[in-house]
Order: sequence, then structure tokens, then C-alpha cells
Amino acid sequence: MSAASRGRTLPATRSPPAMNAPLPVPATLSTSSDRLWSSLMTLAKIGATPRGGVRRLALTELDGEGRALVIGWLREAGCSVATDAIGNVYAIRPGTDPAARPVAMGSHVDTQPNGGRFDGNYGVLAGLEIVRTLNDAGIATTRPIAVAIWTNEEGTRFQPVMMGSGVFAGAFTAEHCRAQKDADGITVGEALASIGADGTDPMPAFDAYFEAHIEQGPVLEREGKVIGIVESALGQRWFDVVVEGQDAHAGPTPLEMRRDALLAASRLVVAVREVAQAHPHYARGTVGRLIVSPNSRNVIPGRVELSIDLRNADAATLDAMADAVREAASRIAAEDNVSISIEQTVHFPPCAFDPALVGAIESTAQAFGYPARRLASGAGHDAVYVARTCPAAMVFVPCEKGISHNEIENADPAHLHAGTNVMLHAVLARANR
Repeated sequence: MSAASRGRTLPATRSPPAMNAPLPVPATLSTSSDRLWSSLMTLAKIGATPRGGVRRLALTELDGEGRALVIGWLREAGCSVATDAIGNVYAIRPGTDPAARPVAMGSHVDTQPNGGRFDGNYGVLAGLEIVRTLNDAGIATTRPIAVAIWTNEEGTRFQPVMMGSGVFAGAFTAEHCRAQKDADGITVGEALASIGADGTDPMPAFDAYFEAHIEQGPVLEREGKVIGIVESALGQRWFDVVVEGQDAHAGPTPLEMRRDALLAASRLVVAVREVAQAHPHYARGTVGRLIVSPNSRNVIPGRVELSIDLRNADAATLDAMADAVREAASRIAAEDNVSISIEQTVHFPPCAFDPALVGAIESTAQAFGYPARRLASGAGHDAVYVARTCPAAMVFVPCEKGISHNEIENADPAHLHAGTNVMLHAVLARANR
């Protein structure tokens, strides 16, 4: 553990939220809630922040410490461990059929700069807990069981986001990603070598992939659901927008003669919201970044830069939303006598998860009596890329007040336990089919 982690009173061990009511425990094979929680809290000490969160950026020394801790646990659980050229870790528990492809679980252990204790970490440690549970029960599976730790899911220090799983899926090459640099000019390749994650092992092929995750939104908690059955992940289209008008003095320039870039940008912000409200399939529309120039109180703004983030579960609807935003921008530009340029910077198509795996998760949740509902993931996850290579599915559990990517991110141990139990039995069914 680094000096930054040692000698500090760690708020990551604060008490979990109170449960509204006890949840049913499966009468058959069950994971250990206490052991899962203990693993999560132990990992959370590495890079702990004063407000109870975690700062463990990808491929930093702290990320290396977190990886080493989890890899040690996986080896103790009897797994062989391999690392590929982008630093993805694959821990394999053998099956009775050594030629069979593994059934995999996983997520990431890197965090946001002011991240929480559960985002990503839960998916990796749920996989570890499932392996430990199978060991405790002396259960052998036909197919091997794998736990994956994907590199740089968050994309905070290095871009692109979901780098490790993207390389695994062939979305980009390891060579391209290894050459990417952080703000200090350090390449991914150099960072991998600095923490001992510069591997040469081949990437495995999976039979199926499951990922457990906190919802990162408020729906499950609001509806009193314990299990989110994730049937899809929203497609995303991101745009950089520049609105060009004319700087002018705020006093002498009449309203009807102005070319106010901020006024036009403000109308476009409203239009993005209206476009999302007018479309189905979990439509989302967000403007999260706005730069006003010259940013003086008595000057009419002549230039505004802004971002647009559109999301939808249906590819055609997402395209229609993008067209509607462009049409709104053209109309606003003409009415306000400005120019508006729109450049697409990101496009993730919608991802539909495997119906058979989704159904297995749903039937398992119902069998155990866990309140559950189907939903779409509004965020990107490693499972979205892995789904390009094999059948994949996700299990969501609530997070307190829907808050994530934040130091105060929190989750109920009983909910985490429930999600792990559901995934355990879905994985077992797949591994022994």
C-alpha cells in the first residue's frame, strides 16, 4: 500500500445504509454477504479519499496496488492468472472440460478522480465471491469460470474509455491504445510497464459473459426493486458544437441587431431536451459543457462551444434524434443570424444483451423472490464491448439515491449479496449446460 494510503483514518469503512426489510436468502447455494462486503471495503482502502470515496486512476501506482490485491485473492482461490498486451487480467478457475470456453464475469477496478467504492469494483469482486463460493461447496463446473479485470474502463486518465474491453472486442488495436498519452505525456505502454501490467498472454475466447454493477441511477431504489435485469445498453452519439455570432457592446447594440451566440446556444440547449422528450426507447439528451466567449458581463457573446450527448436504446430512434437536433440548430441559426457547426465525436451503437442470459437472470431473481424489473443501462460498460464477442448480460443492484461517480456512492450489502446470488446461479446454469 502506498504512503498515501497508509497512516490515514479511512472513511471507506463507514456503516452501510440501513435495510428497509430483510431480503430472502436462497435456500440452495448462496454467496457470503459478509465476505463480499469485507472484500469491497478492503479494496476501497487503496486510494481512499477523505469523504469516503476512492481515487484510483487507471494504471497509476494505486491502480497497480488494487490489481495486485485482487489478483492475489484470485490466485488464493485457485485461479490461474494471465495478462494481455493492454493489461486486461483473466483469472481462470478450471472446469472438467479443459477444451471448453470459460463462462466469464468481470468489470474494472480503476475509478473516477472522486469515485466511489462500488462502480466496477463490485463486478470484479462479485466474480471473486462466486469463485470462492464454488470452492467452499466443492462444486466443479463443466466449463471453466473466468474473472476479468478490464483496463481503463473509466477513460479519465487515458482515452478512449472502456479501453481494455474495446481492445478485447477488436474495436481498436492494442498498439493504438498503448501509444495514447495522459496529460503528462506518459503513454499507456509506459504506464502498464510501471505497474507490472505489461502482459504478453493471449486473449481468451469466452462462452458467455456476465457483469454485475450498481445501477448508477435512481430507478431501482425509487421503485423498491433489488435486481435490475439489464436487457440493453443505450446507444450514444456525442457532438461538439460551435455557435459563432458577433461580439458587441451590450449597451449601444439594439436587440434586433444582435448576433448573440449565447442566446442561440441557450435555445439549442432547450431543443436538445425537447428532442429527447419527444422520442421513445429510453431517450436521453444532455448538454454538459458550455464555454462562452469573451465571457464579459457587458459584451454580447460572439462564440459559444458546447457538447451534446444523445442516447437511445434503438439505433433508428437515435439517428432520428440526431437529425432532429441538426434541424433545430439550422432553424435557430437562421432565426438568430449566427452559424452553428456540429461535429460528431463519439458513436456507440445500442447494445441488446443476449435474450437467453437475460431470461436466466430474470427467472433466477423470481425464483429467489427478489423484487426485479427489466431496464436499459444508460451508461457504457465493458459488457457492451464484450457482447460483440459472445453472449453477454448484466445484473444491476440499486445504489443509494442513484448517485455514482461520486465519493458518497453507496450500496446496501443485502442488495449486493442478492445480485451476486443471482449471477452465481445464472453462471452455474451456463457453465454446466
